[in-house]
Amino acid sequence: MDETGKVCRELKVTSHPDDLAQVLQDPAWRLERVGLEAGPLSQWLYSGLAAAGLPVICIETRHTKAFLKAQVNKTDRNDARGIAQMMRVNLFRPVHVKTLTSQDRRALLIARKLLQEKSLAIENDIRGLLRNFGLKVGVIGKVRFEDQIRELVAGLPELAEIMACLLEARQSLRERFATLHRKVLATVRDDDVCRRLMTIPGVGSVVSLAFSATIDIPARFKNSKAVGPALGLTPVLNQSGESNRIGRVSLCGDAMMRALLYEAAQVLLTRVQKWSWLKAWAMTVVRRRGLQKTIVALARRLAVAC
Repeated sequence: MDETGKVCRELKVTSHPDDLAQVLQDPAWRLERVGLEAGPLSQWLYSGLAAAGLPVICIETRHTKAFLKAQVNKTDRNDARGIAQMMRVNLFRPVHVKTLTSQDRRALLIARKLLQEKSLAIENDIRGLLRNFGLKVGVIGKVRFEDQIRELVAGLPELAEIMACLLEARQSLRERFATLHRKVLATVRDDDVCRRLMTIPGVGSVVSLAFSATIDIPARFKNSKAVGPALGLTPVLNQSGESNRIGRVSLCGDAMMRALLYEAAQVLLTRVQKWSWLKAWAMTVVRRRGLQKTIVALARRLAVAC
């Protein structure tokens, strides 16, 4: 699309950076901007197009959706034209594309969390299945869980065979989880930034690695106070005329990082015994606002402090 809004060329290309670069590197074109909507393939496509020397910009999905919502008919062709119009009139909102190191670290954390969740899901399913037979597992630690299950089903051969399969799957998941957790610890040990982040009360290895991967390049933020809104930890303002309502936190940005900051805030409030200015501030907020609101406020403080 040219500066007047006229469509110069329109074609279909497979979602591969080499194929896209081959089309966009046509010497007859003088490209000012190449718009790429954020999505599952955007990081891979962005890296390939940027390496090819193209002026590619990854744009925010929510902002793009709001712009394209005015279209009567939603088709791939209309979406492409709408994005081209956004790039032409400079109405897009760019999105930071993480470096390869941050992408690797995020993949490690997601895989670790996935194995942990699946292992817990199997434990809960085992408890539910045994409850149908009147067998109650009760409160028991991770180490004794398997022995307790085998003792409960010792006199039921059919059920024992079923439980054996589930316990083997659980054990395999726990072993793989331990492998990835050791990799997390090794990565944190070798990273100066992560070790420095862990000096903040309540921040452990997982939170520090996740924060490092999420922020990626600190220079992209104007100041530390801009981190809170980027992670969706600041309230939404709804202002119109004489109405001025401050709502809940926006919940924009990285949901995994936000959840980890909530956990770190709760650990600081309930488990960390050593006093610090951060804990003292949080305890005063608890008395005025309650625990739940304090956890959110403290999570934002931790994000700024990190």
